[in-house]
Amino acid sequence: TQPVRYFDFPPLWGLAVVLAYAMRRINCPRCGVKVEQVPWLEPGSKSHMTLAYEGFVSRWAKRLSWKQVADAFWIKWDTVYRAVKASVSYGLQHRELGSVTAVGIDEVAHGKGHNYLTLVYQLNGNCRRLLHVTQGRTARSLLGFFRMLKRSGVDARASIRYVCTDMWQPYLKVIAKKLPSALHILDRFHIVANANKAVDEIRAAEAKQLKAEGYEPVLHQTRWCLLKRKPNLTQKQRARLKDLLQYQLKTTRAYLKVQALHLLWNYTSPTWAGKHLDAWCRDVMRSRLEPLKKLARSLRKHRQLILNWFEAKKQYSSGIVEGMNANVKLGYKRAYGFRTFEAAQVALYHQLGQLPSRPMAHRFC
Repeated sequence: TQPVRYFDFPPLWGLAVVLAYAMRRINCPRCGVKVEQVPWLEPGSKSHMTLAYEGFVSRWAKRLSWKQVADAFWIKWDTVYRAVKASVSYGLQHRELGSVTAVGIDEVAHGKGHNYLTLVYQLNGNCRRLLHVTQGRTARSLLGFFRMLKRSGVDARASIRYVCTDMWQPYLKVIAKKLPSALHILDRFHIVANANKAVDEIRAAEAKQLKAEGYEPVLHQTRWCLLKRKPNLTQKQRARLKDLLQYQLKTTRAYLKVQALHLLWNYTSPTWAGKHLDAWCRDVMRSRLEPLKKLARSLRKHRQLILNWFEAKKQYSSGIVEGMNANVKLGYKRAYGFRTFEAAQVALYHQLGQLPSRPMAHRFC
């Protein structure tokens, strides 16, 4: 008989519960030395936590930060991490990937400096979940997602029909190679963001020029009047914008041209949307507003990817991806960051992966 081992069990009525058990050990002539398997532990595991306790801690780790869970149940942070990691490992092995038909791809900052994580989300149906996390935002980073699908027995070319990304060139190259038949969507979220960035660049340069030449600072504190959507403007901002549009400035010209670009999203036909986009680009290229001309050249380069949003009947967009990225950033903020990529990966899968839980005989809140 082996020495007595002690296993943590979910607390009952605020009292710590520990299972004490001495496992049997035999020397089989055919199989060699074998140790008894018990139902509350993974075969061959040396963990001091029962499966029920791992599930109990990991469920609480979804509601609170890992540090708060450790403090609440008088355990170490490492114990919470191991419980969550075991739960995530089980979920990744037993999740179903055959129903994935639409994915969104984006990157988020990880730590200081130019460190990023590439995230792939499922967008189709009622299941919005994180599918893959990897370091970097290179072509190799994204290729890891397709290798993961292949190991899971999923044919990405046959199953994935829609892909949403931004204009990051390594992602575009990988998708063109791995998903040639999928509808690649470059939606309005990133286009509007780049258009607002161009207007703000023109405003800042012109405000600096007016100040240097001694003119009235009419562009002072007008940034959000120009960048916010009209329904979101306050009464004071509406009045300020109305006064500003009376001046013959580069900023007002740029603002009006961006408002004309926003009319693109009212179309439902890809053909007419394409005509509007082409006309807008021709007009901007004659405007002598260099930031907008740069935007127009980019839109021309990615014209078909933009029109694919209309081909997909406006069902999928990177706005969904940005919403899930907000949850990623919230998780980072709640944990005050993660020191290692492995810890960040486990936490993101745990919070956003919608992973299946291990079946339990009893349920502990």
